[in-house]
Order: sequence, then structure tokens, then C-alpha cells
Amino acid sequence: MELSNNSSKGKVIASGIIPFAFVVLMMVYLFGPGADLLDLGVPLPEITIEKVDFVDSEIQATVRNTGPISVEVVMADVNDRIQPAAVEPDRFLERYETALVRIPFEWNTAEPYTIGITIEDGTRFEKEIEAAAPALELSLDLAIFFAIIGTYVGIIPVMIGLLWLPFIKKISKQKYHFFLALTAGLLLFLAFDSIEEAIDVSDESLAGSFNGTLLVATVVVLSFLGLYYSGDKLVKKADSSKLAKPVAIALMISIGIGLHNFGEGLAIGAAVGLGSIAFSTFLIVGFALHNTTEGIAIAAPMSRGKLMLGKLAAMGMIAGTPAIFGAWIGGFVYSPFTSVIFLAIGSGAIFQVIIVIMKWIRDEGDKNLSSISVVSGFAVGMLVMYLTSILV
Repeated sequence: MELSNNSSKGKVIASGIIPFAFVVLMMVYLFGPGADLLDLGVPLPEITIEKVDFVDSEIQATVRNTGPISVEVVMADVNDRIQPAAVEPDRFLERYETALVRIPFEWNTAEPYTIGITIEDGTRFEKEIEAAAPALELSLDLAIFFAIIGTYVGIIPVMIGLLWLPFIKKISKQKYHFFLALTAGLLLFLAFDSIEEAIDVSDESLAGSFNGTLLVATVVVLSFLGLYYSGDKLVKKADSSKLAKPVAIALMISIGIGLHNFGEGLAIGAAVGLGSIAFSTFLIVGFALHNTTEGIAIAAPMSRGKLMLGKLAAMGMIAGTPAIFGAWIGGFVYSPFTSVIFLAIGSGAIFQVIIVIMKWIRDEGDKNLSSISVVSGFAVGMLVMYLTSILV
């Protein structure tokens, strides 16, 4: 009997391995003896200028070979005028390999420049810079500056939003459902906002070979699935205690908002590094007003548990502090690929939290989620976020 079972298991394993083995053999053939079958048309080279830094008497362009064939960088120009240039580590780039093109040039702050890179076959690629700004150099003063900005747009607004907790704690169940739905509406707007920002960054700074829109969609789904699995376990573990479940849900909301704010910090830091944003009082007020609503999203579930000021403050820090780290990374070591990834992860996390909130509303008595309090809360949440986003 045992021998029969082992034989059956062996057949099942073999039936799963055999098709996979044929796929591997097919790929080996196509990229080996059968490579001529794939030799169709003429492969076109592609160079992406991912980043341009303006340093003392020099322009530095980070380029990546995003085409299907190897290329050689032979020339650089500024505003269509050929300039001497050094390429580090060398001029020959394999696929996806990067190089630093250093162009000696006396540039002027706030002037527009077009940086061109020409490869061995004469193909030229360019990147337009609207206004030149000195590259940021890591320093204590600048790190403190980014920390202050991150505090203003991340931590302080969220903490102000948490002050809604005493009010939400005293309202009726129907009104409480309104605020839970309001929370879901706020978060849904943030998720769409993250996706839009990620796609914008990919369109502007990533090569077409990365399939930016599909990259965003893939990361959003994977992030959602991963956090849905872990979040579901967290909520189930907290089901045994009425006090623990609100904290678990608030924690997930805080993590989702924190990931979103990290992406927002990346954008802020990168904008400062490119010299394309002025931090006026109006801009700071706009970010603060927009992000204050995120505090409401955390306060709503926490209002049904015991008042725990320490945990409430910790939730606010989890949601707001990532804006500081995002600003540091965006300002000093910005990468468009990293920015797209984190914005997409934040969006997937938020979608997961929205489902948890809607399940909680249903479990509390609103089975079909179609009451006036839920529908109006969702709509008001989206509308509030849109109106406050106009000020940013």
C-alpha cells in the first residue's frame, strides 16, 4: 500500500516537472542552435539619460543602455554644441549597464539646458532640463532641512488629524460608520494618487523597455497580496480581543499611509534636488491641510478601543515619519526606478487597508455596505482629498 502511494506521488511530481522541462529545452534551443529564428529585423539602440547633476564647472549625466544591443558612447553636447566629455567607467555599455558622462561646462543657475548623448552609429539621445540647479551634497544642514520639511508635511499634519479622536469616540454607531467610510474614501484617493504619481515618474524618467505602467500594476498587485495575507493574519489574531482589533486595523492604516508618505517624500526631495520647486508658505500649508485628513483615517478605528495615547502617537509617527526618510533619499540618492516601486507598494498597501475597513463596517452590522452613512462617507472622503489636493 505504501509502495503504491509513493508511486502515485512520483507520477504526480513527474507530470508537473515534464512540461516545465520541455519549456526549458525550448528556450535553450531558441537561444542556442535556433537563434537564427529570432534574428528578425534590425535591433535599434536606446540610451536613457536617467539623471543630470550640475556641479562646479561640470555637468554630470547618468546614462543607461536600455536597448537590446551593446552601444558605445562617443560624444556629448550641451544645447546642440559638442563638448569634450569623459565617460566613467568606460564608453562601452552592455544592456542595462550605466555610465557617468562628465562634461566640463560653465553652467548658470536657473538657465534651461538640453543634454545630448551620441553613440557610435550616430544616434543621438537628449534630455531637457528646465532650470539648472546645483546638485545637492550631503551635509548636516541639508539633512536637517529635509527633516524639518518632512516633519511639516508628514508628522505634524497626521498628529493634528488624530485630535479628531475624542469627537469620533462620542458619536453614534451610524455616524461612526460614516467616519469609517470616510476613512476608506480618503485612502482610496491616496491609492489612486500614488498610482498616478508612479506612472508619471515612469513616463518621464524610465525607459520604455521597463514597461512602466505594467511595472506599476505588477508591484501594486504583489504588494496588495502580500500585505493582505499578513494583514488578515494580524486581524484574526486580534479578533479574540475587542480592544486589540481596532489597534490592528489602525496599525495597518498607519503602515499604508506611511508607505504613501515615503513616496511623497521621495518626490519632494527629488524636486528640491532638481531646483524645480519653491517651498513657499502656501505650499507647506497645502501639504499640511491635505495630509491632516490622514490622521482622521487612523483615529476612526482607534476610537472604538480603549484610549491609548502612547499607541496613538506611535501610529502617527509610523504614518508621518517616512516622509522624512523619503525626502532624504529623494534629495541625496534619487532613483526614478526606486520611486516608482515605493509609490506602487504604497498604493497596494492602501487598497488592502480599504478592504479591511469595509469588512469591519460589514461585521459591525452594515451587511450590504449601502446605507446612507457608508455611501456618503465614502463620497465625502474622496471629495475632501480632492479639494485639499488642489492646494498642493
